[in-house]
Amino acid sequence: MATLAVESVVNGAMGRCIATIDGNVEELFYVKNIEVSVEKEKGEIKVLGQTGTKHKANGWSGSGSMTIYYCTSKFRAMMMRYIKEGVDTYFDILIENEDPSTKIGKQTAIVKGVNLDSIVMAKLDIDSTELDEDIDFTFNDIDLLNEFGEVIVE
Repeated sequence: MATLAVESVVNGAMGRCIATIDGNVEELFYVKNIEVSVEKEKGEIKVLGQTGTKHKANGWSGSGSMTIYYCTSKFRAMMMRYIKEGVDTYFDILIENEDPSTKIGKQTAIVKGVNLDSIVMAKLDIDSTELDEDIDFTFNDIDLLNEFGEVIVE
């Protein structure tokens, strides 16, 4: 029986996250975690002669979330620009998994047209020695610049 080789498991802390905002490239070293998802939208299709309902993909929607250490005002400034001037910001995030201890290589995704949903504008917490914040977002496109190699089995 084949099993997953440990060399195929990717360490989640090994990688990088870089944003390009208004032409400025910034490494998001304060990211604790980030997750980007695509959900297919499907329509229901009824077919003559069948009682069941079939489903057909007719689009997709991209969303994500990240938890960051509460140590930057970058995202609050973007939200303030929208609040005060009505100017919304769309930006790109590059997410790269590159664990040198794995033999499957690296994966690089570029998430395009990221737009923030909500931001913590101010925060205190007497029970916490490290403040963090959750940021939800949507996006308009995504590309895989590098893909993992074959999974290793033993």
